[in-house]
Amino acid sequence: MRRRIVMSMLAGAGLLVGALLGTGTPTAEAAGVPVGVPAEFGTDWHDPVTAAPPVDRPHTRSCQVTLADTQFRDFTPYRGTYTPPRGCGERWSKVVLRLDGKVKGRQYDRLGYLHVGGTEILRTSTPEPSPDGIEWHVEKDVTRYSATFRAAQDVEMLIGNVVDDTYTGVIDVHVTLTFYAGRPETPAPDRVLTLADTSAGTTLTTPRNSERIVAEVYATGSGGGCEEFWYLTVADPASYSCKADRGPYREVQISVDGRLAGIAAPFPNVWTGGWSNPFLWYVLPAPRAFDVRPVEYDLTPFAGLLNDGRPHRVEVSVAGVPAGQSGWSTPVNVLVWQDAHRAHVPGALVEDKATDIADITTYTPGPENRAHTEAGHRLTVSGYLETSHGRVTTTVTRTLANTSVHRWTEGETTDGLDATWTDAETVRVLGHGPARTTRTHRTYTVNGATTVGSDDRLRTVLTLGDRASAETREGGRRTAWSRLDDTYSGDAAYTINVPREQRHAVGTSSERYRLVGTDGCHDRSLTTVQGVVTEDRSRC
Repeated sequence: MRRRIVMSMLAGAGLLVGALLGTGTPTAEAAGVPVGVPAEFGTDWHDPVTAAPPVDRPHTRSCQVTLADTQFRDFTPYRGTYTPPRGCGERWSKVVLRLDGKVKGRQYDRLGYLHVGGTEILRTSTPEPSPDGIEWHVEKDVTRYSATFRAAQDVEMLIGNVVDDTYTGVIDVHVTLTFYAGRPETPAPDRVLTLADTSAGTTLTTPRNSERIVAEVYATGSGGGCEEFWYLTVADPASYSCKADRGPYREVQISVDGRLAGIAAPFPNVWTGGWSNPFLWYVLPAPRAFDVRPVEYDLTPFAGLLNDGRPHRVEVSVAGVPAGQSGWSTPVNVLVWQDAHRAHVPGALVEDKATDIADITTYTPGPENRAHTEAGHRLTVSGYLETSHGRVTTTVTRTLANTSVHRWTEGETTDGLDATWTDAETVRVLGHGPARTTRTHRTYTVNGATTVGSDDRLRTVLTLGDRASAETREGGRRTAWSRLDDTYSGDAAYTINVPREQRHAVGTSSERYRLVGTDGCHDRSLTTVQGVVTEDRSRC
């Protein structure tokens, strides 16, 4: 089904922006600006929207609870209480979080979190507003945190903000949880734990009968410093404004009692003021900007060690960050599934083997400086548990790779990046029943550049990719699979160092989100021109 907004399809979007930016000979009208689209950005534009699918909701009895209804003007957290819903039982087939936000005036993009009982259930960022005001919405499946929702809990939420005579945007949010009665298709964790802060560091105490343990880390480089753009940092002797000891390679690591337990590639988040060009993101945010997904680690190979009932030191670090450099946030949740038929599940770690991190950057100075980085790492961990249904051995192998070419000119009037990160993970479980193997391959890409001309005209052309494929096989037979491809492309320009009304900003953006697999198909494309949605097309 296809829905027309301004026109059925925008032809020659790149030609349109090229003409408007003065990089081609056609005029804006000749390039085919559709009826209803202004020649440049005005004081209002379409509310932010993404091509991602809404959360699928079951057709069962539902109950709704409000978590927060508040405004953010500064860095004071909202604090409240949560009470479990009545009338939907204590087991739910699905729990859906919804955030409704609005902001008006002038404001930067802001980062935020939402905790229930100390568990982080949402990490988010906000869109930058129009003078006339915008509204936006975020949905997230939070069924995995059901164990937290079964008891009354404290609620804490913060979207740090600054409001003054210049930055006038007060951020209004309303957050709810909707509970759907029934049992989930996939069993939710029995416990959701957080790390305890002690004099010895952060520690974790798991139930003695844990038979599966997964840690999730909401890792974000942020805070407005160079680690917000960690993928652009360079090492000496390169002459660039953001430095790091070895360059741009970053890796989120988790350790148990000082032993490396998991590695992951961080997602290259771009917030809605990113790449010096908010006009790219006013309507279509970058992938994951509103719903920051955590990196996950299967720590089941360490369960035999953790199941002794004692606290164990569990720590998260980001390899590649210069010593003493701030800018990363890494809150941790630990999801635990328990053996209902044993009070204690013993076991042992039998393998913990990692390669050295390969991280080489070649710097080539010149009229256009270049930093070419090749990096990677591999880790295998394996352990067994003596469960009520026999010995179960879990082996996790993870391989990371990063290739990037960063190029910039003197004064950074041209600043570009072509980068790819891959994160390949295999989890193999041997025990009762047929062997089960799950393979997941994630690929993240950033390709673009910002240029500033002698006329103070800033232009950013950027393409971002978030791709993943996953497959589960049991006894050699494929039982589940999925493929994700979320691609964003934008091209926008404006005049810098002038009042807002003199920027003469123009731009196009598009997103196509494709997700196919065992659970069905979603394929939606969105296109915008000067803040007007010109295409909204579904293909499945």
